[in-house]
Amino acid sequence: MRSSHRIVSASETQSSRFRLTFPLHVVIVDDTESDLQSYAELVRELGGGDAKCFSRTAEALAWVTGHDVDCLIIDYKKPDPDGLKLIELVRGLPDKEHLPILLVTADRAQHVRRAALDLGVNDFLTKPIDFAEFTARLRNMLALRQTQRQLAETASWLAEQVKAATAELVARERETILTLSVAAERADPETPAHVARVARYCESIARTMGLPKAQQELLLATAPLHDIGKIGIPDSILTKTGKLTAEEFAVMKRHTIIGYDILKQGRSATMQMAAQIALNHHERWDGSGYPHGLRGDQIPLVARICAVSDVFDALTSSRSYKDSLPVDAAARTIAAGAGRDFDPAVTDAFSVALTHILTIRERFPEERG
Repeated sequence: MRSSHRIVSASETQSSRFRLTFPLHVVIVDDTESDLQSYAELVRELGGGDAKCFSRTAEALAWVTGHDVDCLIIDYKKPDPDGLKLIELVRGLPDKEHLPILLVTADRAQHVRRAALDLGVNDFLTKPIDFAEFTARLRNMLALRQTQRQLAETASWLAEQVKAATAELVARERETILTLSVAAERADPETPAHVARVARYCESIARTMGLPKAQQELLLATAPLHDIGKIGIPDSILTKTGKLTAEEFAVMKRHTIIGYDILKQGRSATMQMAAQIALNHHERWDGSGYPHGLRGDQIPLVARICAVSDVFDALTSSRSYKDSLPVDAAARTIAAGAGRDFDPAVTDAFSVALTHILTIRERFPEERG
């Protein structure tokens, strides 16, 4: 079919006032070869634009599906399928929901235009085409796309900056936690590797229970602080070789409150979790624990996980006032405490994770001076 349209120059359309700052890709779909060539020439005259022309809708859809596209020009009467159907199919693609679309049509019926707008068309051109108008509208479409891409690049840059700043904050927070955990170790000199093992036991149990990866990582970071409150307990009690008196044990139990008071000042999720573990890791499933006698689900899950990890490590470690239990005996003690001392779901996960927990125990042996 022969086109009757006249190509106007860049000076006539004043397209020289607009220059692309990105190499933009325009897809044109029309069954008239001369119109395709005319549209493509105008795209190139804008400077920096690249036109991809199709006379078959199916071929155009396949190309658009697999490539980056910055503007789509569609002839409404294009068959197999028509322009509206092609727009619907393109808008259904995952990365084309904001793609600027210009519909060319000789149909002035309002229902056609409403249908096109409902499908997400950005602008219209009515045949016969005035190429000055075509250039102006295409310039607007490409300017829109440039803005979209600039905003996307800015958003991506900002996201990277936030990510880097967040990573730095997390690193500083983890450094603080490490420093505090070292202080906790020195407060109780007979357990130098205890906090490292307990943290990794907690992570292993959490993973076995299917907790989110972020929760597992938080447990690994915060569990070392479960006994941080011992820095507020007198050395005469911490280092006593014999059994504590009732009065001394009452003082010892205060390490949960002291730890919580230290950590609750932090506003981050990490410090808040650490505070809850410090406060509640001696609570018991049946309500017989301390400091508040919480029972069951009243005890935060992370503290219930830490309770099992802490007791298992204490049972399998020798102290000046006791010998260590064999691993099998300690595991049976944990299992026997299900429903009384410990959350049954946590003890089940502990049993499943026991093989991995034992490898952790071997990696972090006691080192006594």
